[in-house]
Amino acid sequence: MSKTVGYSTVAINYVVEPQQKKQEIPKPQSVSDIFDKFPVVQGKSSPIKVLNRLTIIASDASHFRPTNEYRSFDLVAVYPKTEKLFHAACMTFDVDIICIAVAEKQPFHFKRAPVNGAIDRGVFFETCYAAAIRDTTMRRYTIANAISLMEVCKGKNIIVSSGAERPLELRGPYDIANLGLLFSLSEGDAKAAVSTNCRSVLLHGETRATASGVVYTMKKPKTPQKQEEDSPISKKAKTELA
Repeated sequence: MSKTVGYSTVAINYVVEPQQKKQEIPKPQSVSDIFDKFPVVQGKSSPIKVLNRLTIIASDASHFRPTNEYRSFDLVAVYPKTEKLFHAACMTFDVDIICIAVAEKQPFHFKRAPVNGAIDRGVFFETCYAAAIRDTTMRRYTIANAISLMEVCKGKNIIVSSGAERPLELRGPYDIANLGLLFSLSEGDAKAAVSTNCRSVLLHGETRATASGVVYTMKKPKTPQKQEEDSPISKKAKTELA
């Protein structure tokens, strides 16, 4: 279905809602086990790209504990249920995406400091539209919560995802961009929420997974020329010439 509405990349979302401190994280299924042959993107010759995503629904600080299991996923998202956890997700959690409520009224007000902190760290906020298709009450929550966030973030670092559970809940990029206008996004920000911002999220996920290796390989030794100038032999030669 995704290939027929104009998407080149999709993510299979594994949602975990921990009920205890030690919650087992599922292993993502190999995408080759899901597709015998990857469908070709509409209008292109390349096959669709399928990623694995982990979303942690956190109602307690102990629910988000990055482990090696997290590294098995291309993207890591968190849905914080309290204001304290939202602040921690914005400022310290090693995630790519922070989800906001769509099926219920947002339980706290968004504050500028943590939202700007997340933006500065390259973390993106996600609102999903599928809930708005299923139910009129959830539609009101989805729109109201999204507008509340836009008033603080000013349309920056926003992605709009489907959150679809059935193929019929999927909509094309242009339809979603138009839906973004209902969320108080500008036309440019609404288009970015389904295109360039999504690519930035993927890049953030790749950077998050490899950041330690990048830092390690950037270390440079002293150049031979500098070592020669600082050596006793070099200093002695200069003295004799003088």
